[in-house]
Amino acid sequence: MTGSTRRLSEVARHLVIPTGIVTSVFPRVYNRLQEVGIAFDEWQQGFGRVALGCRESGKYAASIGGVVASIPRQVGKTYTVGNLIIGLCLEFPGLRVIWTSHHNRTTTATFRSMQSMVRKKEIWPHVTAIRTANGEQEIVFANGSIIMFGAREQGFGRGMESIDVEVFDEAQILGVKALEDMVPATNAAKHEHGGLVVFLGTPPRPTDDGAAFTTKRKKALDGLTRDQVYIEISADPDTDPDDQSMFGTFNPSYPHRTPLESMLRMRENIPDEDAWRREAMGIWPDPDEDLAPTWQIVAEDQWNGLRDLTVELTGPVALGIARVGSQWAIAGAQRTVDDRIHIEVGYLRTASKQDIVDLIKRVDDALELCAIATDARSPVTELDPLMKTAEIELIKSTTNQAALMSSGFVDDAEDGLLSHTGQSALQYGLEVVAKRFLPRKDWVVDTGNDPGTAALPAAITARWALLTFESRSTGPAAEPAWDRIPQRESVEDTFDALSVAF
Repeated sequence: MTGSTRRLSEVARHLVIPTGIVTSVFPRVYNRLQEVGIAFDEWQQGFGRVALGCRESGKYAASIGGVVASIPRQVGKTYTVGNLIIGLCLEFPGLRVIWTSHHNRTTTATFRSMQSMVRKKEIWPHVTAIRTANGEQEIVFANGSIIMFGAREQGFGRGMESIDVEVFDEAQILGVKALEDMVPATNAAKHEHGGLVVFLGTPPRPTDDGAAFTTKRKKALDGLTRDQVYIEISADPDTDPDDQSMFGTFNPSYPHRTPLESMLRMRENIPDEDAWRREAMGIWPDPDEDLAPTWQIVAEDQWNGLRDLTVELTGPVALGIARVGSQWAIAGAQRTVDDRIHIEVGYLRTASKQDIVDLIKRVDDALELCAIATDARSPVTELDPLMKTAEIELIKSTTNQAALMSSGFVDDAEDGLLSHTGQSALQYGLEVVAKRFLPRKDWVVDTGNDPGTAALPAAITARWALLTFESRSTGPAAEPAWDRIPQRESVEDTFDALSVAF
């Protein structure tokens, strides 16, 4: 049976479909595509039906979780999804779409492919402009629909609004922060069936920031989402990489659209077997065999050596606030008598924003905290209006400061300038977090969006908050801050005042 006549369920190794689908926009879109000479194989039609499936409300069933597709090279991702997008643009006037890849070269290649698609004689009369000037890459349709292209590495997509469809190509290189920056663009989608986000990629390399893509796959396979389409086309992990008789098992376009010569050429250019298994065969690593490295920012022995249950503390207390997923964390930092910085986690749970502000207000009233800080990239910044109403200053780090406070935390740990009491929440965070490298090779802590890690960024920020206060207090015009701040014998006193000790 050729790929052209196989159903999606026969092609996909994993297929997870949202519950409650009663209809699909795909028949309308495909009728429009057929009118302009575009034909899909059976599995591609199945892809379109589930991707554009709607619940009884008329909204896309995957509007919340998105359409996630792990598909190998040379299968036809751009042809399939690109033509779906073109069909949507033709069918729904005024549709606004962004297509973003990680690398600029990938974005440019996709833009060129999409230009070729819309230049077909049946489609071209529906197009009014193709723009490439001044870095703008756009396809504009006569009915007001538009597809905009750009690279995430150049900041494309941040701050956009009223986007109806977002396509994240190269989703295997899609960090959680980039996702948080761009997905809100669909919050004000005007499309009658709701906003839709599509993730396209191959299994991430070990060096890729693939946290978002990996998390979405895991949630789908673990049955933890009812609002997400997940499609994975891949070979059985035991497949011989060079067994040509098995090429069709991981490439439904073989051999009728992707001939043997193309497969062999790709194999010649991807000689590394691990890369071939990942990019051509679509095989994900076995989580039981390829566990992520642990203790990546501080060595376990080094951290355990900083544990001190008899530490004597002095001076003011600073707080760091973090939120990962729904989990809020608050940590305190205070100087020791031998000039180290002691960190302690006092709060780790889910709560409303108002509850968090009320809690911070109570401890600030009780202790006259010297500083309260968070990372400017963190959702904690959403507290700012409430904090201002409560007359509490929330210090927010810049990206550069976030990198410095991450590396500074590690430096202090390695130099023996920190102390802690061995709290399990901090240990868990240090065990599982990784480094996310920034363009200038600085790095920040990458929690992988794991709520269980929230204590660590809170502690890192608390240390920075204390140092920020101290730096502000040493200038020539500064007040003698140490004399006016109430002294506490331990950081635990801070959280005793809240009755929420960890």
